[in-house]
Amino acid sequence: MRIRLSLCFAVGFLHLTTPLLAASTDPVNDDQKTLYALGLAISQSLGTFSLSETELDMVKHGITDGVLKRPQKVDLQTFGPKIQQLQQSRLAVSAESEKKAGAAFTAKAASEKGATKTESGIVISTIKPGTGATPKATDTVKVHYHGTLTDGTVFDSSIKRGEPATFPLNKVIKCWTEGVQQIKVGGKSKLVCPSNLAYGDGGSPPTIKPGATLVFEVELLEIVTN
Repeated sequence: MRIRLSLCFAVGFLHLTTPLLAASTDPVNDDQKTLYALGLAISQSLGTFSLSETELDMVKHGITDGVLKRPQKVDLQTFGPKIQQLQQSRLAVSAESEKKAGAAFTAKAASEKGATKTESGIVISTIKPGTGATPKATDTVKVHYHGTLTDGTVFDSSIKRGEPATFPLNKVIKCWTEGVQQIKVGGKSKLVCPSNLAYGDGGSPPTIKPGATLVFEVELLEIVTN
């Protein structure tokens, strides 16, 4: 299960965790490995800041002073509110870069034989034609799916879990709501989803970056009836 900690929770939890491991120390015993895991979990919370090594050193400096109760070098009441502003500005820069790369990927996918591009920007390619009915946006569907980033990294897969997923089509990302309606029961299609029809400029850290284009292979198993 992926561990996700909010920045506030992570920093607050750090105050309870001493002593810190030296950066060059490999974890040996269970306590050290647990502390190292805590660091990994916190790193997920910091991912949206796209920190350089120099910037990360400054973050470590602040953590060390906070944990060891050393004098604070800035007023947290003044600069604490600026954390979200910094995060949002970094997210915007990261999202713009991802969207440019995603646009090139989508254009290439749309040029492939058999691919169609919807007015909204989804690229749909049929892998296996279905013979059943097509769902409406208000229907609940049962599907098997495999979700990847444009570089092939798998971020979610019902196939890997070995269990189909069931959900209302109007309760998922817009790409799915629209795209799955183009698949007949028994069919399987590939959906290339622009970020504005997926997780947008916020992404879904730490795996899905802001502005990321996503690729899904979706097999429509059933339109669920009550």
